[in-house]
Formats: sequence, C-alpha cells, structure tokens
Amino acid sequence: MKIRVYYEDTDAGGIVYHSKYLNFCERARSEEFFKRGMMPAEGDESGFVVRKITADFLSSAKLGDLLEIKSRPKEIKHTSLALTQEIFKDSTALFRMEVQLVYVVNGKIKRIPKDIFDILERIGKP
Repeated sequence: MKIRVYYEDTDAGGIVYHSKYLNFCERARSEEFFKRGMMPAEGDESGFVVRKITADFLSSAKLGDLLEIKSRPKEIKHTSLALTQEIFKDSTALFRMEVQLVYVVNGKIKRIPKDIFDILERIGKP
C-alpha cells in the first residue's frame, strides 16, 4: 500500500512523527480487508487487538514523501497472528515492526474465523 506524507503527519521540522508509522501500518492491515470487500472488525464485538509491537526506526520520512507499506505474515495461529510490516521510501527501509495481534469477540480471545484466516494467509500477496 502506498501513502503520501502530509503536514499533519509531521513534527515542526517536517519529519514524520514516530507514532505515525504505527498508524500507517494499521492502515495497511485494514486495507487488506477493504480490498477484499470486508471490514477489519465487526463493530465493538469482534476484531484484532494488538498484543505486542517491536519497532525499529531506521531512517526518517519527510513531508511530501511517497511511502510504501509492505506486510507479510510471520506466523498465523488459531487465535493470533504475527506480522512483519515495513515502510519504504523508494528502496530504502525507513521503519520495520513485528506486531502480534489477537482475535477477540466481546473482549475474549477466540478462534479466528475461516474467512478471516484465509485473508490473513494472503496478506502481502496480489
């Protein structure tokens, strides 16, 4: 997924604010569902919650940059998913994170439904 850096994404110096990288990755995860005609969550009742994030800030993005967010599954279990997500400007990696997500229904960890599981297996593939 590609995204442009806007003024609202930056600090006073025109550098992307650190928390925006997490937002960009969240958008990329959601987009995997949207492009398949699904929602990433079913209201307040079900969806994924972040359990753990490990992030590496490798270089800075700036106002006006066109970035590409790449996601790929690292491990998919019955109730959770680990993803590697990277943000690039051209061929330069700017940010990399490992995120562990857990599927919940009404606040309780549950098995990932088959239709959602199928989408997770296709993340990062055309």
